[in-house]
Amino acid sequence: MPLGHLGINVTDLASARTYYDDLMPLLDYEPLFASDTEFAYRPAGGKVGTYLFFYPAGAPGYQRSRPGLQHLAFMLRTRAAVDRVHAWASARGDEIIHPPREFPQYPPPYYATFWTGYDGIMLEGVCHKDV
Repeated sequence: MPLGHLGINVTDLASARTYYDDLMPLLDYEPLFASDTEFAYRPAGGKVGTYLFFYPAGAPGYQRSRPGLQHLAFMLRTRAAVDRVHAWASARGDEIIHPPREFPQYPPPYYATFWTGYDGIMLEGVCHKDV
């Protein structure tokens, strides 16, 4: 069974929502709901997958090297979609950890890009196809 949902704390709910409202359609996600205290996305078009919920953090200080969330990887249908996500993150000025490329150390095919997203969370767009 797929993972049902993830809850992610963010330092500024409104700014995080602006960031993720722009990003999530590129990852084939759509808004589920939004309120003053949280917002959420689900896989678009009724697809099965993990829902993401965002909540206000009690304090800043995310680090992927500490216990907890290390990064979020989003599976994309094509390598072109990986390239589009990379272009979006680059245009925003997000820190690019790895530009799009194959990663031979992972089971092939593995074409991905990694970047530092909102609040410093490492994000990944990955395609497990040769096209």
